[in-house]
Amino acid sequence: MANTLHEQRSEPRNIIDTYYSVEFLLSDCSFVYQYKIWNISTKGVCVLVKEDSDLLNHVKVGDVLNLRYRPINASRPIEMLRTEIRHITKDEQGRFKGVYLVGLSILENQDPNP
Repeated sequence: MANTLHEQRSEPRNIIDTYYSVEFLLSDCSFVYQYKIWNISTKGVCVLVKEDSDLLNHVKVGDVLNLRYRPINASRPIEMLRTEIRHITKDEQGRFKGVYLVGLSILENQDPNP
């Protein structure tokens, strides 16, 4: 019997290879929040948000936002993509103790040949 592994995540894993960071531009906030994209969550890609960050007062699980993604390749354009907040999980004892992992899922289909 062959051992085959099947990807069960709903989020595309190549987001981490395409984008370096994401910016939250919220209508009820005068700040722009920029975060490096991480691939450390068991639920897919995420950003690390300090527990005292005001961003946590403006987003909740299930929110669908237009976020600005900065590509790894600086010669490529910044993209605005509809993104769902999938989870907001506090790391109680891991590598990022005291930090919230905010899981992201891009809802918009990306053009494979931009």
